[in-house]
Amino acid sequence: MATYQMRVFRGDSGSGEYVDYNVDVEEGQVILDVIHTIQATQAPDLAVRWNCKAGKCGSCSAEVNGKPRLMCMTRMNLFDPGGDAITVAPMKTWPHMRDLVTDVSFNYEVAKQIPAFNPREPEADGTYRMHQEDVDRGQEFRKCIECFLCQNVCHVIRDHEENKEAFFGPRWFVRLAELDMHPLDTEDRIPLARKMAGVSYCNITKCCTEVCPEDIHITDNAIIPLKERVADRYFDPLRWVGRKLKGK
Repeated sequence: MATYQMRVFRGDSGSGEYVDYNVDVEEGQVILDVIHTIQATQAPDLAVRWNCKAGKCGSCSAEVNGKPRLMCMTRMNLFDPGGDAITVAPMKTWPHMRDLVTDVSFNYEVAKQIPAFNPREPEADGTYRMHQEDVDRGQEFRKCIECFLCQNVCHVIRDHEENKEAFFGPRWFVRLAELDMHPLDTEDRIPLARKMAGVSYCNITKCCTEVCPEDIHITDNAIIPLKERVADRYFDPLRWVGRKLKGK
């Protein structure tokens, strides 16, 4: 057992300060265990959002020493007990509610704007068929646990509040890519990706990919292909001529 100094943000609605706690930590414990220990022994009113404690619900997102992480998947042995205090803060992109809890409802409002999967008619024998590579591509995208760490680090959202009206963010580009690349889907979401979703605002810094706890290649496999499809549709000169000839 080792004693760590934890510096946890405490406060309501954007105001507050860091409070230091000394906590005895057992081998194998994670940041979320330590937060629960603080709740049980020193600060029973400490607010924190969590659910599965297995890295699959995405609820316990926070910033640990300034880096967005899942608290339930961040082991204490990554840190030196004799070193500086470990800071735990709420995600900075979303409105602060209390202590480590933020309001991520923006993401659920965005989700409502994305048309659902709309399958084509089945083949003559009543079945659907897909190539394995299409199955594998979709499986990667569906690993998303909606922790919103990628949304939190995206500077297009984080540094420019006004962009929340015109930019869906990386988590929802993953969703758009999953649907648009599905060979059985018939819905056209490219106009949505271009205008309302604002995929062109992304300058592919890959900061979202770096923090994804599910190792989804967000930039390479979702955002860049979406950008390419938008460019092919609206900025390819041959297609532009073709539309003009067809009167579109």
